[in-house]
Amino acid sequence: MKNQERRLDFGHEDRERLYNYVERHGECSFDDLESGLRLDPRGIRHHVAILRRDGYLTVEDGTIAIAFDDTAAEEHRANDVEFVVRPARQADLAGLVGAIRQVADEGSYIEAESVADVVDHEDVLLRHNEVEERMFFVATVGDDVVGWVHLAGSELEKLSHTAKLTVGVIETYRGHGIGSHLLERGLEWAASRGYEKLYNSAPSTNDAAIEFLEDRGWEIEARRADHYRLGDDYVDEVMMARRL
Repeated sequence: MKNQERRLDFGHEDRERLYNYVERHGECSFDDLESGLRLDPRGIRHHVAILRRDGYLTVEDGTIAIAFDDTAAEEHRANDVEFVVRPARQADLAGLVGAIRQVADEGSYIEAESVADVVDHEDVLLRHNEVEERMFFVATVGDDVVGWVHLAGSELEKLSHTAKLTVGVIETYRGHGIGSHLLERGLEWAASRGYEKLYNSAPSTNDAAIEFLEDRGWEIEARRADHYRLGDDYVDEVMMARRL
C-alpha cells in the first residue's frame, strides 16, 4: 500500500465522527456508538456497514474496531513450544503492556518502556488517525502474551515514509525464534503500508538486541553519547535503521 492510501477519506461527516469515536476508544459496541454519538441507530448501522466495506472498520460478534490490512494468525512450533503470532486486539492491552514492562524492567530497552507508558495512559492499542498510525503484533502461548512487535508511523507528509519499531520477547520464551517471527511480521506489515525505512534505538549496553537486529539486516546509523542514565551510569544510545 502506498503512503497516500493510508490517508483517511470518509466522504461523510457522520462516518468521520463514527470512525474517530472507535479509533479513540480502541473498540466499542453499537450501543456505545448510539449513546456516545447520539446518532440514529439505523444511520449508525448504515455508516458502519460502509466503513466496513471500505476497509476502515471490522465487526466481529458485535464488537467494532479499526481495521488493518493484516488479520491472519500464524501458528509456529519450536523446541516443543507452540506459539501464535497475530495482530493485537484491544483485549490484549493488559497482557501486552505487562510483557513490554517485563522486558523493559531489565533496564535495557528504554524505547519499549516509553511505548508501554503511552499505551497504558491512552488505554488504546491500535491507532490510525490524521497524525499517527500504530500497530502491534503479539506472540501468544496459550492465552499469555509473551512477545510483541510494535510499529508507529506518522501521517505527516515529511515523515510518512518512516516508522519506529520495537520488538521483544519475555526472557522465559527466548531462544525459540519468537522474536524473529515477530520482526518478520512487522517488516512485512510495514512494507505493505508503504513505509520505506524503520528505526529502532537501544542503549549501547544492550549487546543482545543490537546483535539481533544487525544479524537481520539492520545498520547502526548514529550514536548519541550519554543519552541514557541507567542507575549511576550514563550510556550511549545506538540508533539503528532498516530500509525496506
